[in-house]
Formats: sequence, C-alpha cells, structure tokens
Amino acid sequence: MLIDLSEILSLEGKTQVIEAPVSMDSFQSKLGSFPVKDKEPVILTITNTGKKVLHLEARGSVTLSIPCDRCLKEVPVDFPFALERDMDMKVSEEDRIKDLDEINYVTGCSLDVEQLVHNEILIRWPLRVLCQEDCKGICSHCGKDLNDGPCSCEQESLDPRMAAIRDIFSKFKEV
Repeated sequence: MLIDLSEILSLEGKTQVIEAPVSMDSFQSKLGSFPVKDKEPVILTITNTGKKVLHLEARGSVTLSIPCDRCLKEVPVDFPFALERDMDMKVSEEDRIKDLDEINYVTGCSLDVEQLVHNEILIRWPLRVLCQEDCKGICSHCGKDLNDGPCSCEQESLDPRMAAIRDIFSKFKEV
C-alpha cells in the first residue's frame, strides 16, 4: 500500500494516523519464500515537524512460517515491530544513497508500507529457527525425523578422510 505524504507535507504541525493493511501473502528474500501465517495492520503516525521533516512512528506484527534449521518442520515465527524515525523529505534519493540512508520505503512523496514491513522483517530475522530447543534433526542417511524416534540406519558415521587411520587400527585388532 502506498501512502501519499503530500497532504501532510503541506501543513506544518499536521499529524495523521493511518491504519494500513499488510497485503503480502509471502515474504520473499534471498533466503527463499516464506508464507505469511498472520498479519496485523500497520499503525502509522506521521507528523510534519516543519522544514519538510516528517516524524514517522509505525508498529505492527507479521507471523511467518519458517522451516526448522534441523528437522525442516514449519515453525511460526512472530515479527513484531515498532519504529520511530525522522524523514527529511528535502534529501534526494541520490543523497540518501550517498549517506547510506536505508529509507528505501519513501519514494518522492509516497511511503510504501509493504517495503517498510519487508525491511523490519529483514532486520529482525533470527539467526536460527528451531521447532524446539532440543530438536534432534533428521537422519543424514534416510531423512527420518529423529524427533519421532530413532531410525534403523547404522549410527557409526566415520569421516571418509580418516579411512587410512581406521585401517591401521583394524590391523592392530587382528594381531
């Protein structure tokens, strides 16, 4: 959803509260595509503080379904966010890029709510997603979920680079 900021910019001291629905059904990134399981509307409070500077307050929440890093079961992960930021509308997009300003959700006089939510999810992305703290993962041979019980695969997993040393020890056993 795009929000036109020109009306707010026209009156110094004007405040506008907007409830913007989140329309994304999936979150796309270089990590993949993750379905959105739940979403709350984003509550935006935009205030013209003067001299073409807008004060933005935004809060909302999105829940994504992300696979467990060990067993690949889908795990609902909440991404609540609340941000407060001043946006200088006099600064051009080229100057923002030079200053490494990460406000890529403002273009001209429009604020892109979907891009704002996307940025907040990226910032809050967890390092590891687990279905449970003691998740056992999956068997590297047969792919069985080890949380459901052990598999029938041979449990001895030797590093193939150590085969020469293993052969030496097996010769000692024969003697």
